Amino acid sequence: MGRVLWRIVLSVAIATAAALLAGWLTGVLVRFVARRRYRRTLTKLHENCHKPFVAVLVVAANYIVLFEYENRVIAGIRHALLLVLIVVAAWLVIKVLFVIEDFALQRLNMDVPDNRRIRRLRTQVALIRRLTGAAITIIAIASMFMTFSELRTLGASLLASAGIVGVIAGLAAQTTLTNVFAGMQLALTDSLRYDDVVVVEGEWGRIEEMTLTYVVVHLWDERRLVLPTTYFTKTPFQNWTRHETRVIGAVQLHLDYRAPVEVLRTEAQRIVEASDLWDRREWVLQVVDSTQLTMVVRVLASAADAPSAWDLRCEIREKLIVFMRDNYPEFLPGGTQRVIAQE
Repeated sequence: MGRVLWRIVLSVAIATAAALLAGWLTGVLVRFVARRRYRRTLTKLHENCHKPFVAVLVVAANYIVLFEYENRVIAGIRHALLLVLIVVAAWLVIKVLFVIEDFALQRLNMDVPDNRRIRRLRTQVALIRRLTGAAITIIAIASMFMTFSELRTLGASLLASAGIVGVIAGLAAQTTLTNVFAGMQLALTDSLRYDDVVVVEGEWGRIEEMTLTYVVVHLWDERRLVLPTTYFTKTPFQNWTRHETRVIGAVQLHLDYRAPVEVLRTEAQRIVEASDLWDRREWVLQVVDSTQLTMVVRVLASAADAPSAWDLRCEIREKLIVFMRDNYPEFLPGGTQRVIAQE
């Protein structure tokens, strides 16, 4: 018995040393290749996956070595090693997938005028990462249960019963899983993406973070609005960049009926064309409405994106107010030199 025990200890020690050596040599090889080709990718792969890779080698080597010995204690240890092997293998697979997804995200350049396709891909990759991580975890747990014959039989009988079906249906109706399904729907339907400009709950902001259960909106005043994903599948909201990033800004002025519209149109054209915020596509000045005392003059001007459109609207409004105040104060509404701006 003593000799067998020493053989087992020696075999485990040799297997562990061989696995550690193989892991170290693999790391050296990866770093050597990284100096010549694919440096960023291989370096990131080594940094994230080396530890789980070595863990898989060590556990697998010991699991294989113990097959030479047959007794109840060794069988129990071997079974425990199998469970650990499933865990570290799942860990390694998740790490590899995350590195691949990170590499894909790094290749997506967001700094382009029309980045709708890139934002869609980024949203889908991020949500797929969470789905794959959850799926691998579930598969690993299921595989661990399947190594126990008693639990495998029990699980099969429970799944075949109507009771467990009812439990699963009940769980699927809970809020958390409902949010998960809503997150999957957002990713697949492309109705919402990273960096989309939205108006929700009367607030203007950009989509900063998307998960399977919640969405973070970065508001214009640096606040963060956190909403469940079900909000975007059940509640109407404005998406200003759904089809394109270009936005048309509107400025409305209430002026006296005697105000010179053509002169105002010429000045508006000068302001718009002189602005770097205008995307050189379209602009127009029109009288769009009238009240008992004033007419409503509206200026429309396009910009490359929502922030530029906001700044362009402010610039047009400010300069037109100054122009009317300095040149035609008598045509401001009510004779009080007030301009009411309506968005």
